[in-house]
Amino acid sequence: MEQAQTIAITKDRVLALTRLIVLIGIATFVPLLGQQAVVGPTVNATLFIATILLGPHNAILVGLTPSVISLSTGLLPPVLAPMVPFIMLSNTILILIFHYFWKKSYWSAVALASGVKFLFLFGTSSIVINLLLKKEVASNVSLMMSWPQLATALAGGFIAYLFLRSIKKM
Repeated sequence: MEQAQTIAITKDRVLALTRLIVLIGIATFVPLLGQQAVVGPTVNATLFIATILLGPHNAILVGLTPSVISLSTGLLPPVLAPMVPFIMLSNTILILIFHYFWKKSYWSAVALASGVKFLFLFGTSSIVINLLLKKEVASNVSLMMSWPQLATALAGGFIAYLFLRSIKKM
């Protein structure tokens, strides 16, 4: 007879799963608020927090959700639908760079990850948007993918720091 394999349900696994569900919930709900000034920093804070609490793999899962929700709720204009994979990739870039450097210097990791995310989004959006949209529309739309991305990522790092410090993870 084959022995049935069981997965040990430990307190740590339950805590990790609960954190993952809560962070995915935040990443899903926040885009419904519809304001980039609120959504951007909150989503980025969620990504930084998920990276520290759950590791990069689970943080990437969290990072895939907001773009789809933003597009489906109208925060991201439909003309930016081709940007969704690049936004998801930019979240992954943010997570991986932050993960690699945060133990050396939290603030340097936030700045570097935010800067590379901004440069990636700005560069790809300039190409994609200019290929798909009329020039007068492209300049307005590309603004969304420019400096606000850097500002919201840096703000998210600050929010994450305050939260992580409050739960004694920093």
